[in-house]
Amino acid sequence: MTNSRECLNCGYELKGRADQKFCSDQCRNAYHNQLNSNSTNLIRNINNTLKRNQRILAKLCPYDKAKSSKGTLSAEGFNFNYHTNTFSTKKGQIYLFCYDYG
Repeated sequence: MTNSRECLNCGYELKGRADQKFCSDQCRNAYHNQLNSNSTNLIRNINNTLKRNQRILAKLCPYDKAKSSKGTLSAEGFNFNYHTNTFSTKKGQIYLFCYDYG
């Protein structure tokens, strides 16, 4: 009455504990990394875009109250679809922020 158990990642026959699911730590990590890669891919891409925007703002506005035009930001590759905060003044000017830079 032998139960044939296989590793969920590579299919290798498991020996040892009855509740064992993987043959090694490498297979366990590879299985979970593959399982989670699709769900976190969108978040990773958005965070990378936000970080790139933050670097552009930090480069163009190294001091506290410096301003940059939309054209300058576009030339540097700023993506206006991704920012963490928007501030509108009474005059109608709009300031975009990425984390602590704006």
